[in-house]
Amino acid sequence: MTENVLIVIPARLASTRLPDKPLAELCGAPMIVQVFRRAVEAGIGPVLVAADGPEIAAAIRQAGGEAVVTDPDLPSGSDRIFAALQSYDPGRRYDVIVNLQGDLPTIDPASVRASLAPLANPAVDIATLAARIARDEERMDPNVVKAVGSPIGPSRLRALYFTRATAPWGEGDLFHHIGLYAYRRAALERFVALPPSALERREKLEQLRALEAGMRIDVEIVDTVPLGVDTPADLERARKILDGSSQK
Repeated sequence: MTENVLIVIPARLASTRLPDKPLAELCGAPMIVQVFRRAVEAGIGPVLVAADGPEIAAAIRQAGGEAVVTDPDLPSGSDRIFAALQSYDPGRRYDVIVNLQGDLPTIDPASVRASLAPLANPAVDIATLAARIARDEERMDPNVVKAVGSPIGPSRLRALYFTRATAPWGEGDLFHHIGLYAYRRAALERFVALPPSALERREKLEQLRALEAGMRIDVEIVDTVPLGVDTPADLERARKILDGSSQK
């Protein structure tokens, strides 16, 4: 990869199950700062937080990072990272934008790096991640999004669909989609200009908009699924995971 890469972390305060989630204390720092640290540890380029208010931006700046305050009424994380990109990089220095969700404080920095690998193929518009499902209960869980695709290498799929259903049918691996995306800049610009698609609205999965528009998404298979923090119980689990990592 020779492109200039920028990691953008969208973060918003509104959360029904965990109020002020990005600022929740997690092992001595706000959760958004822990995500920022994992992004920095990936070592693929500068890291920018796209905040929906000054409180998040202040926490990142106090930790030595950069943040842009975006309109709190933006409809999605993709719109938020695009707004931040326009403000931060009007000169179009960055060719690849990695969208790292702000509620993944335990993500392995190696997984962030792995998301860039599919973009070595110039035909790929967007790259993302998945891991093999190991627990039977996840195969049926609609909260576990499955990536369905054609194998094009030992650790890669060409995405055909994403679904909350159990798919594909029959014997074989199922893949748990991880909501991290590496966009070519032109692909991000095209994506945010598209209206929500029919399958996107039905499945409540934003990435289906890109597939329905004919954009190519390749999926890099990684070893583990990071914990997404949505509830107080998730936050406590994240504390135990990060405490264990710091003691190794």
